[in-house]
Amino acid sequence: MPGFFFSHNNMAELNGKEDCKLSEGKIPKKKQKAFGADLKNYLKCMVPHIESGIKASNSRNVMLSSEEVVQWSQSLEKLLASQSGQGVFREFLKSEFSEENIEFWLACEDYKKTKSDHLHGKAERIYEEFVQSDAIKQINIDYQMREATARRAQDPTHTSFDEAQKTVYILMERDSYPRFLKSKVYLNLLNQLQTNTSK
Repeated sequence: MPGFFFSHNNMAELNGKEDCKLSEGKIPKKKQKAFGADLKNYLKCMVPHIESGIKASNSRNVMLSSEEVVQWSQSLEKLLASQSGQGVFREFLKSEFSEENIEFWLACEDYKKTKSDHLHGKAERIYEEFVQSDAIKQINIDYQMREATARRAQDPTHTSFDEAQKTVYILMERDSYPRFLKSKVYLNLLNQLQTNTSK
């Protein structure tokens, strides 16, 4: 089935790096802020490699199909279940200056899989990065939940961040996710893949 190939390693390139321009000998005057432009540049850079069948060495490639991208519109859960979906949604959230939400959600997912003897260190890192009142990537939770999460993080269990994670998930689901589905980045990506499929 036709589609784009994205390696897990290459998803990081969606974050506005100007690799393609640099490889063409053009030095960017300034970093572009618009995510749509970043994705467009990324796709322009990647299409020749995709069409020629070049695969990144030592990395597993993911075929991104229009069917998968359509599934992202069914629920936030389906979007976040996709590695590629997480990457595209994260870049959209960056454009809205709210990427801390997905970063916290992913950190919580990772935390739940942590071995018990490593919980304390990870809980401390998550608390310092996302929960404490002066955190660099502070998530949007109320005072009571912040205090309750702080208490749970001091004596960590696998469920220490569950309530805060659920709150952030609901915030993304009600706020950012509907805007993502209407955004140019999502609609353009879907259109590009559907056009490619119909050829």
